[in-house]
Amino acid sequence: MIQRQLYMNKLHNYMNQPEIVKIITGIRRCGKSVMLQQIREELLRRGILSENIISLNFEDLRLRQYKQAEKLHDYLKEKIDILTGRVYLLLDEVQEVLNWESCINSLRVNSNVDIYITGSNAHMLAGEYATLMAGRYIEMQMHPFSYKEFTDALLQKQPEISESEIFKSYLIFGGMPFLTTLGLDDSITKPYLHDIFTSVVIKDIMKRNHFRDVDLLERIITYIMANVGKTFSAASISKFLKSENRKVSSDTVLNYLKGCEEAFLFYRVHRQEVVGKKILQVNEKYYIADHGLREAIYGNNQRDIELVLENIVYLELLRHGYTVTVGRISGDKEIDFVCDKSGKRIYVQVCYLLASESTVKREFEVYASVPDNFPKYVISMDEFDMSRDGIIHKNIKDFLLLNDY
Repeated sequence: MIQRQLYMNKLHNYMNQPEIVKIITGIRRCGKSVMLQQIREELLRRGILSENIISLNFEDLRLRQYKQAEKLHDYLKEKIDILTGRVYLLLDEVQEVLNWESCINSLRVNSNVDIYITGSNAHMLAGEYATLMAGRYIEMQMHPFSYKEFTDALLQKQPEISESEIFKSYLIFGGMPFLTTLGLDDSITKPYLHDIFTSVVIKDIMKRNHFRDVDLLERIITYIMANVGKTFSAASISKFLKSENRKVSSDTVLNYLKGCEEAFLFYRVHRQEVVGKKILQVNEKYYIADHGLREAIYGNNQRDIELVLENIVYLELLRHGYTVTVGRISGDKEIDFVCDKSGKRIYVQVCYLLASESTVKREFEVYASVPDNFPKYVISMDEFDMSRDGIIHKNIKDFLLLNDY
């Protein structure tokens, strides 16, 4: 089992703080259930008795009778009351419980419990619960394996595998954790990734949002997959669908896009003026939660390698806690990523290869109009260091293995 240390480090400061509910969110099968197992192991290492740790997974049909807040509350309260000392609740896919928030809040207020929950939909933190629990919960978004985690997992299985083979596999198959256990074979991985995609579409998008038009949703998803990392608007999608004889309003498209975001299938990235910091409201970019899903459903990861590399870097920046926007400088000039975290900023340009002087000029000179001294990166597949004028060039594999930047 690969230790998800990046996430565990974030949780360490909040463990044994019962006043704060720990909420782990992310796309299905990105490792949230395993994260709860690792939290359990950490609690046991800290001397917590196993009987004081209650673990429930609400995708287990045996728990269907407890999928209402009152019944779950009564069931847990009965177990808590016969135990001595603090009780640790590890509740997986809690959004399956109707009105789960009232149960969690009541237990937090009235019992000596430390609560850790997971969910596959961002909407669970909207509305009433966010208001009710303001300042009393922390959310940690999980993602599929990073390149480093993927590398560690593969080396455990195949110690002789080369770095180039690992990266090629990551580029094609993505980072869904169970893939490294299944084995990286198209005949196995594609059905598995299709299953994940279907679960997300049906359970977390269609069912949760009461969408009825599966064909429309699939067309919108396909459009986004084809245009990962490109700027477009809901009107662009509406126009495209019209060309395919599907008349759909921009508002309907926006509604479906929101459902995809809430299920963590896609991430929307705003554009902002680098000078002036004005957020632009049109032509945003979208990135997919796992580029392996793109390969399994849409294909062409190797053909669209520059877009996929950009997607990989974007997710890595999220893992490191950055808030990411696309930076517009002037006219049609843009910096791929403007990344902010706790007063720190870095700029990142991503390309496939710096194969010509015109490409080098395009990628490096975009920084000429940036009026600050924050670190500026150009990331590519090139093996030779091409840093210049204070701008740092990194091979993408090296960049992905950095602990911080």
